[in-house]
Amino acid sequence: MRILISADMEGATGVTWPADVTPGTEQWQRCRAMFTSDVNAAVSGFFAGGATEVLVNEAHATMRNLLLERLDERAAMITGRHKDLSMVEGLQRGDVDGVAFLGYHSGAGAEGVLAHTYLPNSVTGVWLEGEPADEGRLNSYVAAEYGAPVLLVTGDDRACIDAAAYAPDAHTVAVKQYVSRYAALCRPPGATAADISEAAEAAAAEAGRIEPEHRGPLTVEVEVDAAHLAGAAALVPGVEAVGPRRVRYTSPTAFEMIRCFKAVTTLIGNAVEADYG
Repeated sequence: MRILISADMEGATGVTWPADVTPGTEQWQRCRAMFTSDVNAAVSGFFAGGATEVLVNEAHATMRNLLLERLDERAAMITGRHKDLSMVEGLQRGDVDGVAFLGYHSGAGAEGVLAHTYLPNSVTGVWLEGEPADEGRLNSYVAAEYGAPVLLVTGDDRACIDAAAYAPDAHTVAVKQYVSRYAALCRPPGATAADISEAAEAAAAEAGRIEPEHRGPLTVEVEVDAAHLAGAAALVPGVEAVGPRRVRYTSPTAFEMIRCFKAVTTLIGNAVEADYG
């Protein structure tokens, strides 16, 4: 049984503030340990549930945040950026029996701790096939296309509510309760680790390849907070402006959908200017 863990950081235990997830800050160094604790708890639970291989893919910012020296020695980790499938790199092996979304969060424009979609700001909303889409929903389409069910989602309580819409059969663990975008009611890592491990062990019983779902063509709309950012996104072939601050594109597959989304958000991010955005 092969399990892929996509590990994001904003939804990790104890994380509530931008500096908690900004590489190089004192707070980030502290939160890396709690982030790694969440991942190790999931790894332990999946192995207890019968997994024979667990691959962890770093999915936050520089994708160099987890402490490899503290990672459960039974797991392996993909670390670093510029990967074909970004947050769900490893799915293209075609042999993954289940995916876990660890440390996930609500999407841009929604309520949730550090809510955003790919970019920390600038993007104010994303829709996939007309439905509000956070990173979990986007990535779940890619997982389904590769025949891998989403087994487990962890994050704040809002992220777990979101998961019920795109992965209704997945186990969820709320490691903190939303108070505001920059505040949460948190539990210590010892408590959250126990819950994550238990949920992962239970989720492993439901792992197994599913029939790949080819849902294309897929239409994505992205809204931003300034017109010039929509103009930057529209530089991507196939992406068209449908309003002063909104663009749309259609992809034949989920693989191409997520790659185009990465290109769109990269151009948006590079077009942001200091102070005025």
